[in-house]
Amino acid sequence: MEPPAAVAEFKNGKVEIWAATQNPQAVQDTVAKALNIGKDDVICHVTLLGGGFGRKSKPDYVAEAALLSKQVGKPVKIVWSREDDVHFDYFHSPAAMYLKAVVGQKGLPSAWLQRSAFPPIASQNNLEEQYGGFQLGMGWTDIPYPMANLRVENGPAQAHFRIGWLRSVSNIYHAFAVQSFTDELAAAAGRDRVEYLLDIIGQPRVIDFAKEGLKQAAPPNPKFPFDTHRLRNVIDVAAQKSGWANKKAGGGRALGIAAHRSFLTYVAVVADVEVGQGGAVRIPRIDIALDPGLVVDPDRVRAQFEGAAVFGAGIALMSELTVSGGRMQQSNFNGYRVPRIHEAPVETHVHIVPSDAPPAGVGEPGVPPIAPALCSAIFAATGKRMRELPIAKQLA
Repeated sequence: MEPPAAVAEFKNGKVEIWAATQNPQAVQDTVAKALNIGKDDVICHVTLLGGGFGRKSKPDYVAEAALLSKQVGKPVKIVWSREDDVHFDYFHSPAAMYLKAVVGQKGLPSAWLQRSAFPPIASQNNLEEQYGGFQLGMGWTDIPYPMANLRVENGPAQAHFRIGWLRSVSNIYHAFAVQSFTDELAAAAGRDRVEYLLDIIGQPRVIDFAKEGLKQAAPPNPKFPFDTHRLRNVIDVAAQKSGWANKKAGGGRALGIAAHRSFLTYVAVVADVEVGQGGAVRIPRIDIALDPGLVVDPDRVRAQFEGAAVFGAGIALMSELTVSGGRMQQSNFNGYRVPRIHEAPVETHVHIVPSDAPPAGVGEPGVPPIAPALCSAIFAATGKRMRELPIAKQLA
């Protein structure tokens, strides 16, 4: 939550910089162009990064400090106000997905169509870029369901503001769409959602997306195949640890489930949700089961997934930015809401599945299944289907 900050000193045609940046090479390139000097004349000292990864790969605030230092002839420290940050940040893509299926025995799909459109991150440097590119491999083209007829489409979407990185990137809206639609199919079939989810994934197997004409976010790596046994296993663990089989919906309270693989880590989430009068949502408990391969520091992993539960709840419930006249209408946390302690999950239980697979990601994979699991629980509790995020206004 810390705002962008940097110190720069321009002297004798060179500039020395101290900044919490994720990309010092980008700082060199951008500042050199801004000051019309060589890259070798830009020295960047990387201070403690803290939070805000993704945003700190963008060097605009650093270039501002360098330009001001050259102008005034003295070292300059800049700290963006919260209003500066919210109004002039890089923002997560809006996205729209459309899905439909033909179902057969046990309500399982025999044909599946999905379409997506979102301004890609590449549009930041190329206004003509309007298709998803590598971001399609983040939960959209890497579908683990064995269907005879699968069509995956991506349409153009123009960017109307600066597009940047958000924790888990396109996995957020892709997981929300696929897992929410899966939950709808389970409900239409009148089946238990855990059993249906396992059934639609099918028997344990290793998927070769290249042979199926699909692609992933990164080139295929034989050390990290998509193994549906691991995905099924985390679903089983999450269901067991949450007491899924023994808890029935009632009194505005129910459980929901979702599962997703991102950054080579398999994650399943069971969310326990209460919906009160006026649509107030309370989250008594979240169970997260994960298989990230070999774990070196379990406490660090648990902390990342506990944080992901809060972050994901914010995305699902309240964290919204709106644009009017080309300007963000929100300016601080009084408008752009993040979960307060009474709105965050009351309990978050993280269950690390022992694995001898190579280590994978743990900073981002916890986020994507949170929103669809919460919305699955809200439907089970209220009969209201959430198809748009955030959901707070839809429940009022």
